[in-house]
Amino acid sequence: MTLTVEPVENVLTLPEGPLAEACLSLARTTERAPIADHSIRSFLYARLLAEHEDSVHDSAYDEDLLFAACVLHDLGLGSRARGETRFEVEGADLAAALLSDDGLAAPDVDRVWEAIALHSCLRIADRLGLLTYLTHRGVMIDVGRDAVEMDGLAIVRDVYPRPANDNSIADAIVAHASRSEACAPPGSLAAELLRQKRAGERM
Repeated sequence: MTLTVEPVENVLTLPEGPLAEACLSLARTTERAPIADHSIRSFLYARLLAEHEDSVHDSAYDEDLLFAACVLHDLGLGSRARGETRFEVEGADLAAALLSDDGLAAPDVDRVWEAIALHSCLRIADRLGLLTYLTHRGVMIDVGRDAVEMDGLAIVRDVYPRPANDNSIADAIVAHASRSEACAPPGSLAAELLRQKRAGERM
């Protein structure tokens, strides 16, 4: 397959406006920098995927909501998380509160909530609506769980590089999971990462 070269500005441009600025500010101020950068890359990859699969012309495609879902998807690993439930749901609740306060329509808030709450759910998120599907795929592409060849990937990686051997996300999930039993229910990603860490400590 022959890939065309996308202009850098087209690949890296982020949505503008009060809502996008509020989302980015919240992620930047409550999350560690590597996690916030992961969230931005997730959006850029999700948008590239939408272009690659031609879903940008789908009536369900909304770039502002995609930006909100991707950029806010790890709020549950940030300083505002209370450690009372799994990080995906806690992040979805925090995002919904921000979006509701900003005046976003309730149905759109619900769509973003679903995308964030299910972003780590393999074999589930990719079978739901377009927003949840793209958010999940964007996240999985960045963490290396979804290999896909698309225009623009190298540009994103050059401008928002992921540090080698960086475990910021996994470490943050484990730290959150350690706060209460409700944060790591059986079968969850958090429970598995916490189990692996404890097993390693016993060796």
